[in-house]
Amino acid sequence: MSETARIPAFRRGVKLRFDTVRDTWSVLAPERMFVPDEHALAVLKLVDGVRDLDGIVDELAAIYDAPREVIAPDVAALLQDLADKGVLAW
Repeated sequence: MSETARIPAFRRGVKLRFDTVRDTWSVLAPERMFVPDEHALAVLKLVDGVRDLDGIVDELAAIYDAPREVIAPDVAALLQDLADKGVLAW
């Protein structure tokens, strides 16, 4: 499977949720919590277990009118970092 054909998904027990008390988005994982910045949040909102890396990059490029080749490495690095931390699975 090619790098871009991999499909990221939140691991079991990990959720992206909006916290109304704190008025912020967070990634809740067993015994951990991450508060993504604006850019990471835009990527994480597209992680649905169906869309592959190419699909996520294409959607972000369209939303932000950004060159695909510029944002693709950053999106891949973010998703890999979260996979390394056990938040996402490929």
